[in-house]
This record gives sequence, C-alpha cells and structure tokens, in this order.
Amino acid sequence: MRKARKRLPASGSQAPVRRHEEQLPLKKQKLLDIHQALNSDPVDIETLRRAALSEGGLLTDDIRRKVWPKLLSVNVYSLPAKPSKDVREDHKDYRQVVLDVRRSMRRFPKGMRVDEREVLQEQLIDIILDVLRRNPQLHYYQGYHDIVVTFLLVVGERMTIAIMEKLSNHHLRDFMDPTMDNTKHILNYLMPILERVDQELHDFMIRSEVGTIFALSWLITWYGYVLSDFRHVLRLYDFFLASHPLMAIYFAAVIVLYRQKEVKSSECDMASVHHLLSQMPQDLPYEELIGRAQSLFISCPPSLLTQSAALQSCNIIAISTFTDFQSSTLRQRPDSVLRQQLQELHQTARPMSSQPANTNQLIKMAVWGLSATLGAAALAVAQTAMDWAPDFLSQLF
Repeated sequence: MRKARKRLPASGSQAPVRRHEEQLPLKKQKLLDIHQALNSDPVDIETLRRAALSEGGLLTDDIRRKVWPKLLSVNVYSLPAKPSKDVREDHKDYRQVVLDVRRSMRRFPKGMRVDEREVLQEQLIDIILDVLRRNPQLHYYQGYHDIVVTFLLVVGERMTIAIMEKLSNHHLRDFMDPTMDNTKHILNYLMPILERVDQELHDFMIRSEVGTIFALSWLITWYGYVLSDFRHVLRLYDFFLASHPLMAIYFAAVIVLYRQKEVKSSECDMASVHHLLSQMPQDLPYEELIGRAQSLFISCPPSLLTQSAALQSCNIIAISTFTDFQSSTLRQRPDSVLRQQLQELHQTARPMSSQPANTNQLIKMAVWGLSATLGAAALAVAQTAMDWAPDFLSQLF
C-alpha cells in the first residue's frame, strides 16, 4: 500500500504562517495591558477592570497595589495620615473591634512571627476606628475586620484607610447602616436568582425553610471569613472590586447552584440544608464560578430581579450610587502625573536656604512612598525598627 503523497500548496498560494513566536503568552500580555492602562492619561479603567475579572485576576500583590486604588479612584499620592494616638479614646466600638481583631489570628499568614502579627493587629484596630471616626454615618459590624485585614496584608496601613473609606461608603455601605434591614434585603436577591436558573432547587430550599442566613458571612466579609486559602480570597477581591456591588450575592448563588445535587439529596428541613450550605468547600473551581457569576449577572441583572415583590420596598444605597461612583473612576490621572504634581508642589513649598530641611523632605517622601506601596511585611519591619530608633522614625512619619 503506497503512502499518500503530501499535497503541496497550489501555485501562487501561500501556506499559513505560524505566528506563535510573535504572540505574547497570555500572562505577559495581561501584564503589558495593565502597564499601558495605568500609564494612559486618563487611566484606562475599563482595561484594568477586564484584567481583574479575567482568568487569574491581577496575578500578583505588586500589581494589586497599583490597580486596586485605581479601581476605587484612590490617589496614592494623597493618602490619609496614620491614625492619631487618640483614635481609640472614648470610641463606642472600641471594645467590640478589639475583641474581633484578637480573634482574627487565622486570617494572618501561617508562620508569621507572633510579634509581627501583633503589630498588624494593632494597626488593624486603629484603621477600623479611624475610618469610623472620619465617617460618623458608618456603623461597625462584626465581619468588617475580615475585609480590612485582607487589604492591610497587601497594601499597608495608609492605603488601607483610603481603600476602606471608599468601599465603606459605596460597596459595603448598606452593611454599615444602624440596622441590618438593607443587608437582609440584599440577601433576599439570592432566592429570585435561584428561581430563574433552577426552579426545582429553588422550590426545595423554600420547602426546607432554610432562608438565606447561611450566606450572611459570605456576603459581609466578601468570603474572607469562610475561605482558608488567602490566594482564593485575593482572587475574589479582584473580582468584586471590578464588579457591581451586588456581585457578591450572585457569587453566593453560583455556589449554591454548583452544589445543587448535594442540596437536593439532603433532608428537606432547615437544619440539614443550613448545615450543608454553611460548610464552605475549600476546593471550589473559583475561575469557573467567577465566569458563571458574570454570565448570571448579565442574564439576570438586579433591575430584572427587583420585579419580585420581596425586592420592591427597599432602596439599596450601593446600587443607587454605583453609576456615579463608576463614572468618577474614569477621570484619574496616571501615577507618573500625580507624582510630578506632588514634586512640583513640594518644590514650591521647599525652603531655599536650608539644606537640612531639603534632605529631611526627601527622606520623608522616600519613606512615605515605601509605606504607600509596600505591604504588611514591610510595615511590620518598620514597626520593629521603631523599637531601636523611635526618635528617627517618628520624625519621618
């Protein structure tokens, strides 16, 4: 049997040219896109959002330190000052915050030295109380510290204050009301979503009378409390920061839908279903669920769900302010421009005849820049340095 002869391209035609060598790998392409978006003037927020939403999210903590502030319209060259020493005095939430933070040891990296963790816990207390002091309309809730510690471990103290002010007045605003009415109302979106996707599952859960309280800790901590792997928490924070404020409840819905066989196989009573759903699996296919949540949000937007009678009576602050908030992020200057503006401001105000003052100003700017960009580990080192050089460092900060 003769082998078939390989056919040659017809005269005048060209064989397809492979361009794999010319194409950047997806990760490198994403890094390039993020870099270009950050340096566009104005900053290309839509590209940054797509990067945060797409597979793998923002990839590294170094990128998160640059992109997270842009997603929230935070000027990294105009951060709030460190909390004052009297931030804890006579604060109505002080005792509860301390109790919650003291119980948060599992939220810190395994292997972290006790003294480093204690430094970060003290910073965590001060950050929470400082944000509340700056925003008296906000009310502390248990679980808030689980969100704050996630940012503290990545972006450091001052940046966390700025980020939490933005989030607390927008994405998390309804959780920080004097009552839980709006929080319960957001949870009420869960069942209508399930009803539109899986009527059988929805009816089973209604018969069981399980309600939605099993998802409360998921929602108000952005899953930080229930996930043990910090990498998964960071991936979800990329996702939520780039999404509509209700995306956390859509993600709750896709988790329940993903586990629908387990749910339907359980006893149809409140105790059994609640116990099952409140035990969060740690091996969820996060990228797949993130994609499903985005698709579900498009096919069942909040405006469609509010036709349900249970969702017609309440004004969710996060929803009503989201459009304006999102628009405000589109007018940001790149960090290179902001840095230049800051330098020009300092040059204008700098004393002309005092070399020591000039030197001191440069040192302050250098250390400030480090504190604005480095994460928790660097801040812990700086705090340790305070033990042996408090006079020097207190001048810098």
